[in-house]
Amino acid sequence: MLARAVKLGSRVSIGGRAPLGGRTQLALIAGPCVIEGESFTLRVAERLAAFARRNRVPLVFKASFDKANRTSGSSFRGPGLGEGLRILARVRRETGLPVTTDVHETRQVPAVAEAVDLLQIPAFLARQTDLLAAAGRAGRPVNLKKAQFMAPEDMAHAVAKVRAAGARDVLVTERGTSFGYHNLVVDMRSLEKLRRLPAAVVFDATHSVQRPAGLGTASGGDREFVPALVRAACAVGVDALFLEVHPEPARAKSDGANAWPLRDLEALWDQALAADRISRTGRRKGS
Repeated sequence: MLARAVKLGSRVSIGGRAPLGGRTQLALIAGPCVIEGESFTLRVAERLAAFARRNRVPLVFKASFDKANRTSGSSFRGPGLGEGLRILARVRRETGLPVTTDVHETRQVPAVAEAVDLLQIPAFLARQTDLLAAAGRAGRPVNLKKAQFMAPEDMAHAVAKVRAAGARDVLVTERGTSFGYHNLVVDMRSLEKLRRLPAAVVFDATHSVQRPAGLGTASGGDREFVPALVRAACAVGVDALFLEVHPEPARAKSDGANAWPLRDLEALWDQALAADRISRTGRRKGS
């Protein structure tokens, strides 16, 4: 486990060691898959900020300005770099939440790093050396999504690339592994293996139930399995959860089949905390 916490904004810490050798509080990275417009994004962010205040959750807001890896070329991708970063900056300013978004190309990194608190490398790009090096030089923490085709121990090379470029604070996110066509599975041993890296460990429960290209021109998903995976991952022990949430998943412009309903977030978080307590108790007894 990362020896020191990753600081995002003034109130959010992810990973690190708490007093007496314990972990810091379970954190949450959450938001809609893609920016669907300014007013929509602000409404979702405000609801997440209220949830975070009410439940004392260290929360990072996530939304993509561009979904560059959509199944179909005709699918909605988002508002683009300039408009997307302006909206994310407004979210951060008006809600007080730290924000994160994907970067897909090296030329995007400087502008994105100015607007957000955490750079995210999409899973499909986890081995792109130039992109990882650019992110590592940007002066921001970096979240590396584990590629669907990579073994967890192979993420050591991705972590080394961003750290060699200058990044001191790194997160690695488990999001499932390809298992045949249009299917992903989660090997919970992966979380233990990722914990051996100099990085905080995140579990992405909503992308882990995705069925890539499962609907032909779009990805499908099995949302009903999200709670089971959340409980399992938190019982193993993670530093943060990653959840794509939406007020009306059936109407989402991207990843609706695996997005978690925003109205049900509080109940899911209660399950996560209950399982997280099991992990913390077990690790104290085993230490």
